[in-house]
Amino acid sequence: MQTPDTEPLKRQLTTTGIWVLAINGFIGAGIFGSPAAVAGYMGPYGALLFLGCGLLMLTVILSFAEISSYFKNTGGPVQYTRRVFGPFVGFQTGWAFYIARLTAFAANVNLLVSTMGFFFEELTGGAARILTLFAIVAFLAWVNVRGAKEAMASVGVLTLLKFIPLMVLVLGGVLYLSPEAVGIGSDHPLPDATTFGAAALLVIYAFVGWEAAVIPAGESKNPVRDMPRALILALITVTVLYTLIQAAGYAILGEGLAQTERPLVEAASAMLGTTGAVILMIGVVVSVGGNVASTMFTTPRLTYAMARDGKLPEFFARVHPIYNTPVGSVVFFSVLVFVLSVYGSFVWLAALSALVRILIYMLCIAAIPSLRKNDTNTDEPRFRLPGGYTIPAIAMIICAWLLLSVSTTSILATLTFLGIGALVYVWMTRTAAAG
Repeated sequence: MQTPDTEPLKRQLTTTGIWVLAINGFIGAGIFGSPAAVAGYMGPYGALLFLGCGLLMLTVILSFAEISSYFKNTGGPVQYTRRVFGPFVGFQTGWAFYIARLTAFAANVNLLVSTMGFFFEELTGGAARILTLFAIVAFLAWVNVRGAKEAMASVGVLTLLKFIPLMVLVLGGVLYLSPEAVGIGSDHPLPDATTFGAAALLVIYAFVGWEAAVIPAGESKNPVRDMPRALILALITVTVLYTLIQAAGYAILGEGLAQTERPLVEAASAMLGTTGAVILMIGVVVSVGGNVASTMFTTPRLTYAMARDGKLPEFFARVHPIYNTPVGSVVFFSVLVFVLSVYGSFVWLAALSALVRILIYMLCIAAIPSLRKNDTNTDEPRFRLPGGYTIPAIAMIICAWLLLSVSTTSILATLTFLGIGALVYVWMTRTAAAG
């Protein structure tokens, strides 16, 4: 079993590096399409809804900020749930999270190539599409095998680039802003409870994905301090950005925002013509690229951590002798992603990620009482939430509310994957017992 002293991965990540991973988990392709649906539900009140949902998600983020301050090893939710609920729950957490991230990555890299087809039509099918998928996955794998510093440099560059088109839209939209664009003094009717609930669920899902940033704690210079700081700063950043984007889009297009399939591209086009549309399309490419780059960095650390705990074959725990990176897990993940991305869109599998994430959130939050009670290390400071268990309790209520929107199909599919995970766990346990 791994301890902070036996973790072989290099500790190179700072608060900034973890913040970058969280930001890329938050901001994928969703923000480029969701403003239209939100405007359809909420009209000019959409920006206020983004702000409110950011505050709701703060309770979950704060809970994870405390949880992460108890751990120094790679694994994130795997480590949290294993310590409190035992090895089987820890394994199932990692298994489910890995499946969700794998299918989401495959869907996103498909979207990335499809978006590139806006500029190069030949990439939309045939051998050119397959070769492009291979080149993207192989490049990301090579960067991640080379080292954490190199991988984070590429993610950092993509993060900077993804902010540029969004900030162009926000800054340009300021010229169109008025109190009515954010619902202040507007005569637009308020949504009813059902409509508000549907809109809130849609917006809340734009605030997930950050949890992958807690996985590489074993490569953080000071995870007890840096993890909480990075998570909170990332949430503040995206809440402000999402709120401004929704306000700018509605200020520019008005009711027309709800009628378009590419809302931000249309808003940029209304401001800057074809140049604006091209800038936002590039933004989609860079945004999705940053998302898959950060996933390539974080997700292989799950199987690495599980193998280090003896719950997966030793291959997944192999560390490159020169670069000190989890080369076995990186290569395996890359091969799976390439195969999945070539043979399907995996939209139905990617939809499982929302359910899996909510369940992981609830399991981790439920671990807080035990972690507090059994924390005997008084030499290092912890990020302790004020108000006793009030904030974790609110976070649990929010997660339970989100579960009410999950379809039966998603539940059955998730149970199937967890059943397969249970079989893998039994097999590995018996294999270990046999020597």
